[in-house]
Amino acid sequence: MGRRGPSSGDKSAILFIHMIGVDLFCGAGGMSLGAEMSGIEVVAGVEASRYAAETYSRNYADATVLCRKLEQVTAQDFRNIVRRQPLVVFGGPPCRGFSTSNQRTRSSRNPDNWLFRHYVRLVSELQPEWVVFENVTGILQTEGGRFLWEVRDRLEALRYSTVQWSLNAVDFGVPQRRSRVFVVGAQGRLSVEAPRGSANRVTVLEAISDLPRLENGANTNWMPYAMPATSLYARKMRGRLRRSANHLVTQNQPSILRRYSFVPPGGNWKSIPLRLMANYTDRERCHEWIYLRLKPDEPSVVIGNYRKNMLIHPSQDRGLSVREAARLQSFPDRFEFAGSIGFQQQQVGNAVPPLLARAVFGTVMRASGEVAHPDEDD
Repeated sequence: MGRRGPSSGDKSAILFIHMIGVDLFCGAGGMSLGAEMSGIEVVAGVEASRYAAETYSRNYADATVLCRKLEQVTAQDFRNIVRRQPLVVFGGPPCRGFSTSNQRTRSSRNPDNWLFRHYVRLVSELQPEWVVFENVTGILQTEGGRFLWEVRDRLEALRYSTVQWSLNAVDFGVPQRRSRVFVVGAQGRLSVEAPRGSANRVTVLEAISDLPRLENGANTNWMPYAMPATSLYARKMRGRLRRSANHLVTQNQPSILRRYSFVPPGGNWKSIPLRLMANYTDRERCHEWIYLRLKPDEPSVVIGNYRKNMLIHPSQDRGLSVREAARLQSFPDRFEFAGSIGFQQQQVGNAVPPLLARAVFGTVMRASGEVAHPDEDD
């Protein structure tokens, strides 16, 4: 994908700052893409998953990718990568243990919930000017919010001033209602306000209507578009491409497709006749997003584990394709995902929507000239 800094014709572009970034727990690279959209040069990513690291490497050809667990990474691994320029370290540790849909391991007993300490350790070693930490809003409730408070306490012990924001992606041009928590930290005093969203909403239909019509189990990777882009959002996602990749759909059994046919837009498992749900011993424990068919004229629900949830295409009796899910996450069509369909679905669902990340990093870039250094007088 290469470097895509702000164009000279963009009146809002930040041209007087050259900041570099390191993405920890980078996944496929949603946060990195948002950072690059804001003019940050992302020089490295760390990701333990082989296929997510492959996706990252494919789309960030100029960045160094460390495919290993963060526990195994030290500042020495960046000694020839991080130059003496303003640096931002960012990322979101695994969020499954904080998700409200995961009651079984949502506690301090889940070892993944403590991986943020390695994130903070690397901040301590690298001493970046800026830090951006991201996670699900469930981290605010997990054990009374102790994990997020420890993140902030540890950063402030390293002399970072921090602010905390809860933002919804739908307010920043993403066709999806997806709330996330961000902690932004800076060395010295910090003067920064949360990014301001817009009342405009991008709908599912505006996001995906130009993409190919697919069948259950579709497995052709590259395909041409079905029609000209019908919305500004679709035009931005397509750019100048004539075709795009990742048009893969889970192969569902006929019994599941039969269930799909009973669900109207906005409906869920409750619309399916009981006789077709016999294998669900306790249907009342199903949450509202199981067998949910997306409404075409509204933004999507969260694109998380959309295969497991059986999210249904708004007008076709099938699950979402990887590219459709990527569109609903605000990944441009030039962004190609690697690995089998299951790994691609996981990468898309786990990602931070790039347009949401762009809003956060744009605020950092605008504020970066206002940060007083620790040795300056108050």
